Amino acid sequence: MSAWHKSSHSTSQANCVEVRHVADSVAVRDSKNPHGPVLTVPKVNWRRFAR
Repeated sequence: MSAWHKSSHSTSQANCVEVRHVADSVAVRDSKNPHGPVLTVPKVNWRRFAR
């Protein structure tokens, strides 16, 4: 598994999400709650969302 990452555009923001690549999926979590729930979506859906 890779490490958690957040956008370089959110360095001064308190409210952001972090992402991590996991096999064929992307995991997303709230950076303020690293032990909270994680949303996992297929990579193809994440790419569509990011576009």
